[in-house]
Amino acid sequence: LTFAAMFIALALALPLGVISATRRNSAVDNLAMAFALVGQSAPVFFLGIILLFVFGGLLGWFPIGGRGRGEPLDELRHLVLPAVTLGTFSVARNARLVRSTLLEVLGQDYVRTARAKGLAERVVIWHHALKNALIPVVTVVGLEFGTLLGGAVITETVFAWPGVGSLVIKAIGQKDFPVVAGTVTVLSVSFVLLNLIVDLLYGYLDPRVRYR
Repeated sequence: LTFAAMFIALALALPLGVISATRRNSAVDNLAMAFALVGQSAPVFFLGIILLFVFGGLLGWFPIGGRGRGEPLDELRHLVLPAVTLGTFSVARNARLVRSTLLEVLGQDYVRTARAKGLAERVVIWHHALKNALIPVVTVVGLEFGTLLGGAVITETVFAWPGVGSLVIKAIGQKDFPVVAGTVTVLSVSFVLLNLIVDLLYGYLDPRVRYR
């Protein structure tokens, strides 16, 4: 659930932040930032209940709880609402961060030089400016894993999702220490591996890191 939420956060925050930065102070920018403000302000449990009521109860597009019958498509349908609920805060925060860092980078001399050479605006943004703008975002994403794990416990409770967070809470209540120790070990290793990937991405985004 946490990894699905991170995927949604990155898939939505990046284009949302880029569009807001390239259309600064437009209606699209104002709408995107309003969404980001609401997304960062809404509690996870409240957002989950709203999504359940609208998309599960009123519209009936998605199941209202559980994990499915073991079929891939059915499990995917059960995963959508919990993942969106958990990832909304990250989408909002990362979209605002992408917007602010990209606006800062677009004011740099090398970006003005690229534009003066006649490069298309799309090339300037996606091939020159965005790589440098993503460095702070990658840092936040690496640290965000722990925050999402904490939010996963609440999300799993709202959607009756049998995930790792609810497993840990149940094991603590039953004093099942081997399960607690094993789960914490797996989560710790996942956190370390994710931050290792973040360090490798630094080298890709900023060539100066590779030469240090």
